[in-house]
Amino acid sequence: MMEPQKKNFKIVSDKRSARMILPNMLTLMGVCIGLTSIRFALDGKYELAIVAIIFAALIDGLDGRIARLIKGTSKVGKELDSLTDVISFGVAPAFVMFFWKLNTLGKFGWLLCLIYVICVALRLARFNISSNQDSSWRDSFFEGVPSPAGGILVLTPLIISLSGFNSFQLNYDIIVPIFFIITSFLLISKFPSYSFKKIVIPRKTTIFLLFGIVLFFGLLLVYTFNVIAISAVIYVLLLPISYFHYQKIKKQHENDRIQDEDDLEDVL
Repeated sequence: MMEPQKKNFKIVSDKRSARMILPNMLTLMGVCIGLTSIRFALDGKYELAIVAIIFAALIDGLDGRIARLIKGTSKVGKELDSLTDVISFGVAPAFVMFFWKLNTLGKFGWLLCLIYVICVALRLARFNISSNQDSSWRDSFFEGVPSPAGGILVLTPLIISLSGFNSFQLNYDIIVPIFFIITSFLLISKFPSYSFKKIVIPRKTTIFLLFGIVLFFGLLLVYTFNVIAISAVIYVLLLPISYFHYQKIKKQHENDRIQDEDDLEDVL
């Protein structure tokens, strides 16, 4: 008598679907962490609110890379990532800053929050469209400031106030709206900013890169808000450098294209 054939129990039958689970789980974790930062801000725990958004930014940088590494990319994951960014780097930072300072500005403070969140949504919509285009040298740059960086930039006044660098008695009633307006403009503008996605590290310098990463996170654990504040300032200083670098590369490619066209005309 033949024994009944045993069936293997599988949670997911398709291997590709199984590979998509991990990056999508990380993305959903980012949503939860971003929403939790709003809860921390409601309780007046602004330090934890900032740390939560930083963790959401780290997860946002990992989920896409993990998806590409394990070949688990999908259209659902792409759209889910954009929705997560709106919450974690649009809604959450806006609410944190509203509870901290913008609520003292009345309706104008709430208007700034609305404008910022709308700009984050528009920036992500444009990114989804442009990412479908063919790759080129422009892939080394973003059009406008990416949403995670925008979320950190609008939080910079709060981070500075918690870092101990506030020895100049800054007027946050003026500084916070300025940060919101400038960041909102940078999000929807076509200002070129470094994407840091295609940085090639020589094998010989890998050990120094690992040491730098460990040192950075070590300092981040000990001097959390000081390191975040300095990092935000460095990023702001890199913006004009990225603009001139972009213009230089663009001019070089245009000259190469003109040279190729001239060579083709000579041949004909």
